Amino acid sequence: MPDVDINALGDQIANLTLKQAKELSDYIKEKYGIEPAAGGGGMMMMPQAGPAAEAAVAQTEFDVVMTSFGDKKLDVVKIVKNLTGASLMDAKKLVEAVPAKIKEKVSKEDAEKVKAELAAAGATVEIK
Repeated sequence: MPDVDINALGDQIANLTLKQAKELSDYIKEKYGIEPAAGGGGMMMMPQAGPAAEAAVAQTEFDVVMTSFGDKKLDVVKIVKNLTGASLMDAKKLVEAVPAKIKEKVSKEDAEKVKAELAAAGATVEIK
């Protein structure tokens, strides 16, 4: 069983926002020269020149995240199946695993279309 301090640190890391996680990653990279491993499920962090550079870069890719499937689960499963090309069983598993990314790295227009389609079936959807 890990030390109480280790547990507390682990809990703090697990509860970081994406912005805080990026700041932590940048700090560790700058201070200790340690970078996240590629391909191991970790997130690759691109170096930024600071807040000014962050504001200058407009977001061009969006993720569509379903946070609830609503009252018409079967209708939502059918739409997810059509949108993702997954089997009916895989679409059902994805819907039941909310919050779930339905589409990743799509344009704003495509994200809005997917959101509208899922919302029409009763799902609650966010674009991130």
